[in-house]
Amino acid sequence: MSNNYTISNNTIKSWAEADRPREKLMSTGKGALKDAELLAILIGSGNSGNNAVQLCEKILASVENNLSELGKCSLSELQKFKGIGEAKAITIMAALELGRRRQFSDSTQRTQIKCARDAYEHILRDLIDLNHEEFWIIILNRANNILTKICVSRGGVSGTVVDAKQVFKPAIEKLASSIVLLHNHPSGNLQPSTQDIELTKKLKKAGEVLDVTVIDHLIVTNGGFYSFAEAGMM
Repeated sequence: MSNNYTISNNTIKSWAEADRPREKLMSTGKGALKDAELLAILIGSGNSGNNAVQLCEKILASVENNLSELGKCSLSELQKFKGIGEAKAITIMAALELGRRRQFSDSTQRTQIKCARDAYEHILRDLIDLNHEEFWIIILNRANNILTKICVSRGGVSGTVVDAKQVFKPAIEKLASSIVLLHNHPSGNLQPSTQDIELTKKLKKAGEVLDVTVIDHLIVTNGGFYSFAEAGMM
């Protein structure tokens, strides 16, 4: 009988103590860990060729070490890496989503829109990381306090169809004084298209008839926003 056994060296417990992310976190603090080490704590083990940190380094390298881009990855994209099954992929996605929500948790407490940035910070958590366009409205009372925010249209990568009736119906139901229009550009391009400009003019005129003021239209990306009002286009 052979006494030769194959021993896996890819679980975190088998590493030298100085290389263990959990122990490193406890001894030096979470801020001392690299992104790959934090991800390694989530997945626990690697594959036959890489330990957990090495596997996570490969995952991060695939998105150029950009956590925002990693947050856009689907379950199937994460599972393309050997050693990442459904459970580990779900764990990674859940952790990144919690991080995203934490980033914007303070801004969601804002109840009044005083400027374009207020509207941007309030809606960003809903539009960040999307690979398709969505059109939202923020509904305001006379004091510019937020009554609610609603997605009125979802589309594809390059655009979405917006019906004026769908925009103003919830605003009228809420007895709104004014609204802010917002939509995202998944490409990251902050410049309004011809269609964006024409739609803004159309909805502004419709609001004047209905006595619901359209005070701004924001194009939203992960890296910033374009305000029609600030650009003098309202």
